[in-house]
Amino acid sequence: MAKQETTYEQILTDLRKKEYSPIYFLMGEEPYYIDVLSDFIQKNVLDKTEKEFDMSILYGKDVDISAVINAAKRYPMMGAYQVLIVKEAQLIKEWDNLLHYLSNPLKSTILVFCYKYGTPDKRKKWFQEISKIATVYESVKLRDYEVSSWITKYCKAKNVAIDDKAVAMISDFLGTDLSKLVNELDKLILTKPADFKSITPELVEKNIGISKDFNVFELQVALINKDVLKANRIIRYFAENKKANPLVMVLSQLFKFFSDLMIYHYLSDKSQGVVASELKINPYFVKDYQKAAQSFGAWKTMNIISFIRETDARYKGIDNPSTDEGDLMKELIFKILH
Repeated sequence: MAKQETTYEQILTDLRKKEYSPIYFLMGEEPYYIDVLSDFIQKNVLDKTEKEFDMSILYGKDVDISAVINAAKRYPMMGAYQVLIVKEAQLIKEWDNLLHYLSNPLKSTILVFCYKYGTPDKRKKWFQEISKIATVYESVKLRDYEVSSWITKYCKAKNVAIDDKAVAMISDFLGTDLSKLVNELDKLILTKPADFKSITPELVEKNIGISKDFNVFELQVALINKDVLKANRIIRYFAENKKANPLVMVLSQLFKFFSDLMIYHYLSDKSQGVVASELKINPYFVKDYQKAAQSFGAWKTMNIISFIRETDARYKGIDNPSTDEGDLMKELIFKILH
């Protein structure tokens, strides 16, 4: 019996060992891992000749579950398996009709469902039955606090080091979209000069277009150090480059930082390990919270969080008929620093 809701890594390990499940049900909000697994199956299970006869790709918008079952019941013509991949499976209806096939799936068919951007109702009988015999995997979107460690881990797997500041720049700019992260990281790894020991902020700036001096991370540093001149230079740059530095992204990052700073203020144990664990951050950045706590007491931090919320509301048009993004940001930075 196939493992139920196993991990992405375990599925890849089994596939590489040619240990196949009769059915793979790949689902979830994060499409990246679903694509990686289905692409691996599509490229590696059959050889070139077998693919011509025994590989089928169906799309949920074009087929119903009966058509999928009929295709799954065919026997392979050239090898031991036929591979049937159903993309956009979330668009299929009448899943209950799958129950009959689930009672006796064809061992020579590898049936892959790619159910993206969500999950089906797990209370349904057909889902409970498929979970008993299939390899079920749920691809969950990264949380904001997981992005930095994911970037570091990805680079390590590629045998490439990456500077902590470069990690912060990429995570702040690209957020939780794994496909974008992978594309940009692969580009950095491919273009990294041989004499560079790691991916640096300079390489990020050159290849991704994120300024190493004018980004949210550097704005936080300027605020922590109460460097009025630097903070104003950065927000002026943001105002002139709104597309690359949308106000909603800047506010989101500042809100997270000062919310975490509020938590830091009330931690009884402020040792590096405890702070990193509680705030779910890289230990390297604990020093920023130590310094920020000296610049902004708990009461001031609470007020700053209120200022950020107020700015967000005004940005969305509440009690703000005319003030543009640049002026809203200038007002916020003034309130934070004074």
